[in-house]
Amino acid sequence: MTANELRSKYIDFFVAHDHVEISGQSLIPENDPTVLFTTAGMHPLVPYILGEPHPAGQRLVNYQKCIRTGDIEDVGDSSHLTFFEMLGNWSLGDYFKEEAIRMSFEFLTSSRWLGISPDKLSVTVFAGDDDVPPDHESAAVWQALGIPQSRIYYLPRKDNWWGPAGATGPCGPDSEMFIDTGIEGTPDSRPGVSDGKYMEVWNDVFMQYNKQADGSFVPLQRTCVDTGMGIERTIAILQGRTSVYETEVFTPIIACIEGLTGARYGKDPETDRSIRIVSDHVRTATFILGDEKGVSPSNVGQGYILRRLIRRAVRHGRKLGLSREFLCDPAQIVIDMYRDPHPVLQQNRERVLDEMRGEEDRFWTTLQKGEHEFEKLLPNLLKNPERTIPGRLAFRLYDTFGFPLEITEELASEHGMTVDRPGFDDAFRKHQEKSKLDSNQTFKGGLADDSDVTTRLHTATHLLHRALREVLGDHVAQKGSNITQERLRFDFSHPEKMSPAELERVEQIVNQQIERDLPVSFTTMRLDEARDAGAMALFGNKYDEVVKVYSIGDFSKEVCGGPHVEHTGQLGRFRILKEQSSSQGVRRIKAVLES
Repeated sequence: MTANELRSKYIDFFVAHDHVEISGQSLIPENDPTVLFTTAGMHPLVPYILGEPHPAGQRLVNYQKCIRTGDIEDVGDSSHLTFFEMLGNWSLGDYFKEEAIRMSFEFLTSSRWLGISPDKLSVTVFAGDDDVPPDHESAAVWQALGIPQSRIYYLPRKDNWWGPAGATGPCGPDSEMFIDTGIEGTPDSRPGVSDGKYMEVWNDVFMQYNKQADGSFVPLQRTCVDTGMGIERTIAILQGRTSVYETEVFTPIIACIEGLTGARYGKDPETDRSIRIVSDHVRTATFILGDEKGVSPSNVGQGYILRRLIRRAVRHGRKLGLSREFLCDPAQIVIDMYRDPHPVLQQNRERVLDEMRGEEDRFWTTLQKGEHEFEKLLPNLLKNPERTIPGRLAFRLYDTFGFPLEITEELASEHGMTVDRPGFDDAFRKHQEKSKLDSNQTFKGGLADDSDVTTRLHTATHLLHRALREVLGDHVAQKGSNITQERLRFDFSHPEKMSPAELERVEQIVNQQIERDLPVSFTTMRLDEARDAGAMALFGNKYDEVVKVYSIGDFSKEVCGGPHVEHTGQLGRFRILKEQSSSQGVRRIKAVLES
């Protein structure tokens, strides 16, 4: 079964079970400063899991682009990926454990769908602890479906519990499904042990508790189900492959890299590792560059991760023998492969290739400059009797010149030296703390929080957006936002720095609308109706057929799913702190609301 077939079957199955297909969303979370990218299929749906009514109803299904950056350095083995697609179905206060598990079992085992033998299926459930009892309910459903007790594993919170990542909020046990690959495992082999014998294919999360500030767990009145199935891993299992890189979502990319380098996949472990890294990173970079929100390489946030992926791919292309720009070739393969499920890549083809080419060219220049700087330092380095390059110096080459540590180590080795890795790691950690950028951020859900302050700032972005269009013109479009309790950050398309008079006028317009104490309301309607009514639909997103349209009096009308105040008079006084460049053709405003 191919990825395209799995994607279609999954959607068809749940639509046949009264679910409504909704669109996957951008890789860049809206109004969520806790993560850099959408990390799971449920990420865009957190507001609805928390209680917001979804325009499409209570039973939903979709496929979602996801990126996880916490283990970039692990990419290169047979399974780790930075970009992946997640299939998911949701119940928002409708069905719960029994129906969710029965549908999961049917899709996995029915000959009409995946046709996996029930004999190969093992499952896990929450074992319980001092706070929450064991999930005997899920275990009983599995047993009623024919899974014997010997293949139902009770595992602790670290294995079978979802959230909350913060101090309080909805959470609950989950039940995970594993396929026995048939290989011989270790003596303590079981689902959840990474020895290759059991591969997880699906996870049903049951939101049934609300964690309180005192640490206690109170049952939720409105329970929800959130499930996730990774496309890449599942098709590898269905095709009997030992690696996700042996499936059709990677083999055309790998063939392209083989053609460029002359290297052959499957002949040498180190060569395989470099080919996998280039394949994964160019695929991920293509999806980031081709996303609706148009991230560009930079030194902060999503742009930093994008730059890191492109430059790591170049480094491993260099290891494979390349000494020229090459990434656009496999990037075009990716665009063509995904033209049906993700047409946004084809729509943004020119931007993807231009940005990829530009960043790659800059990095080749960086490598030349870094090597030149290393040569200048070399005479003094060779005088060190310990033959060790200090970590802080290796970090300076990295931070100032963008020179990768791995290449510093390569050059050091050529001259009989080593690099102080712990010293480099310490310098890098201090740099991360200073810049407040940690690429290992994990998902905390929705906005930074659900406080009144955050809600007010989110509402203010609507007023700001409209005011910018009035002052600067209709070319202004939101390119991203980041909201904490301290401030809002709003990125928008505009080719030049705003003048003090323009900033003053924008601030004045926003405060006028706040003083008018305009009502804030929403209605649900079809997307074409929303556009006909004059609502702005941001980012060129692939919206669902039915959307929420928020109106702020007669001033602003936008398609949006976030939280809002009831009247603009609740906002306080709006003040712009700073206007600056975000990336080429994109400006950034930071602002606050004062009482």
